[in-house]
Amino acid sequence: MFLGINGSEFLVLAILAVVILGPEKLPEYASKLARLVKELRRMATGAKEQIREEMGDDIADMDWKKLDPRQYDPRRIIKDALLDDFQEAVDLAKQPAIEQGLADQDETLQLEKSKESAESAKVVN
Repeated sequence: MFLGINGSEFLVLAILAVVILGPEKLPEYASKLARLVKELRRMATGAKEQIREEMGDDIADMDWKKLDPRQYDPRRIIKDALLDDFQEAVDLAKQPAIEQGLADQDETLQLEKSKESAESAKVVN
């Protein structure tokens, strides 16, 4: 609802206002509160428009959800950073092994070809 106040809390506040202010002054204070809320909304709208004018159209295109600090969980950030470093290390360790595996395969193929050519040379002689 308003400022994190749910319905039952609002009802308690309304009852307290009636008891404290009394029925005579309650309409006067209610109208003052309404004017205050309207003024705050007008000021907030004016501030938004002023920021939009000063910052240009870039401010309208900005994704504000990305800047919300509540989305950042320090545990997730640390975990992601550690896993990224670990994954990079694993990838680097695998790369020479893959290259070595390819080199071993090439050597094996060359040895097989040389054996085949040696055997064919013996058969011809």
